Amino acid sequence: MSWQTALYNYVHAKNQAELEGSAAPLEAFIADSAYLRKQDVCFRRLLNCYRDRDAKLLRGETKLRLTGVRESAQETIAEIRMHRLLHYQIGSTQHLEERIETERVTIDHAANRWQVRHAEALQAEKSLPGKSRGFGMPEPEDFVAGLRRAPSLPYINHSILNSGAQEFAPRKIIYNRPKAAEYAETWWKTPNPKYEEFEVDCTNFVSQCLFAGGAPMDYTGKRDLGWWYAGRRGHQELWSFSWAVANSLQTFLSHSRKGLHGHAVDDPRELQQGDTISYDWDGDGRFQHNVIVIGKDANDMPLVNAHTYNSRNRYWAYKDSPAWTERTKYVFVRVADEM
Repeated sequence: MSWQTALYNYVHAKNQAELEGSAAPLEAFIADSAYLRKQDVCFRRLLNCYRDRDAKLLRGETKLRLTGVRESAQETIAEIRMHRLLHYQIGSTQHLEERIETERVTIDHAANRWQVRHAEALQAEKSLPGKSRGFGMPEPEDFVAGLRRAPSLPYINHSILNSGAQEFAPRKIIYNRPKAAEYAETWWKTPNPKYEEFEVDCTNFVSQCLFAGGAPMDYTGKRDLGWWYAGRRGHQELWSFSWAVANSLQTFLSHSRKGLHGHAVDDPRELQQGDTISYDWDGDGRFQHNVIVIGKDANDMPLVNAHTYNSRNRYWAYKDSPAWTERTKYVFVRVADEM
């Protein structure tokens, strides 16, 4: 058996384990007990979530792509990209959830056979820690330097540079929810090259969706004021914390009273296409993840798209996420229709 076959068996078993709600199918194909325990917790949460929704899992598929390989006689380290598709049914309605998972998998040759020894996720659904300032805004450059992964194409959004601050807007803008959702559907899987891509990209993605729906930028030119993006000028990045940092966007939406703003609602069923959800995984008052609502399931519950752990039509509760804890708190934000 080759290392490629060992990798294929591991991915196939992971697909089956998710359907069964248990890591048991993986045990024969990976010798990483810590990883198995974590996966088992996530799989069981996912299965319980589907049961709570009266949803029936139908089948799962995984499209595997190698993104990097380092080989030796006794060991192969492979970086993989898994496009996972989960088909399920609620009543007579069928749904499809999609996710992009990236992992680094170590496969070694022992006892005359190849076996996966270790696997680790290459993305996380938690934002990087930052010091609080003002309304929860992080401290500047030391935090931001760690946030960026790789620059996209240099881009200056000239359309907003001369727009001035929000109070000078001459007319009200109607938020185009279908346009926001259309953008979320177009770019959920890959980054839009017109924008910077961040290691923790969830809030950057949600901001892009809001802007695509017509939300006007409040261009102040200051990191900790307004909500704006202008790309890069030379080596200088031009965007506000509220554009790219999870806690800062949630704070901006809650405190803004003009332009882009919203209000919290108690029931997720009150959310519509183009609204947002913020996640505080630790329950400590700082939000670490944002998503955008793109539709509803057959129970009238939100389905969301997101970046970092790229997802499409994902159920809003995120209980299968490694970041989820019993202390997790949510804020359901109804974005204003008129800005």
